[in-house]
Amino acid sequence: MQDSKNVKRNGMEKLPIGLYIVATPIGNLDDISLRAQKILNSVDFIICENPIHSLKLLNKFGIKKKLFSLHDYNEELLIKQIKKYQFNHSFALISDAGSPLVSDPGYKLVQDYINEDLFITSIPGPSSIISSLQLSGLPINQFKFCGFVPKNKKNLDIIINSIKYSQITLIFFISGLRLIDFLQEIIGNKIDRHIAICKEISKKNERVFRGNISKVINDISFDKKYIKGEFVVIIGGKEREDNKTLSSVIELQIINLLQKYTLTEVVEIVHKLTNISKKIVYKKALQLKND
Repeated sequence: MQDSKNVKRNGMEKLPIGLYIVATPIGNLDDISLRAQKILNSVDFIICENPIHSLKLLNKFGIKKKLFSLHDYNEELLIKQIKKYQFNHSFALISDAGSPLVSDPGYKLVQDYINEDLFITSIPGPSSIISSLQLSGLPINQFKFCGFVPKNKKNLDIIINSIKYSQITLIFFISGLRLIDFLQEIIGNKIDRHIAICKEISKKNERVFRGNISKVINDISFDKKYIKGEFVVIIGGKEREDNKTLSSVIELQIINLLQKYTLTEVVEIVHKLTNISKKIVYKKALQLKND
């Protein structure tokens, strides 16, 4: 079992030996938490994606550590490289931005620590996924993160098909160079949804485009200077088929609830329990109340 007790090395109390998964800012460097700074200052080594990129953050806060580079093609090699340090030193894992492991390397590294029964913990912080959901204006009581939009045509068709039938909010990462083509592909499959496109979150040039797909395409095309870097695409879910008609079971629930709660309260309760639109629930509840 992993042990989180502090140990003493060379007579000084230091962090527990293990792996610290540390979230870093997604834009504004001031978003780093005090705990994240403390951990990065205290570990023996830092594993990052791009040392040149990570040094901008570390230098800002005066953090000087030996860096190990981790990317998609060297993870197994890195695990072997740090093995000689793993059992008597502490490591922090950071990504270029945000929470590590989310569409970033590190899975095999974490598995290795688990297999070695070494201490692992997470230092929570910024996430472009959560921030984008909050800014989207779309329902986020249920959502699915789908990672980067695939380039392969077959895999892209699978994604488009999943969008067509999904009843929950979907989140994708995509480069600006492919963004318009992806949105037009969705429209080409006769999918009309409300979406939000987020870029430069927490930075000076933060932008969020909201509306149906055709509107967002026009807005982004008009501001072509924004088609750079990476975007977060939030796509609203398809209206549930059961929104069209309410089952007799739900109608009975509404009747029972109306005996205890106001019409407004009943609509809110049924909506939360079933995800049926408030408009549909209100219309049926008003009818049942007046019958």
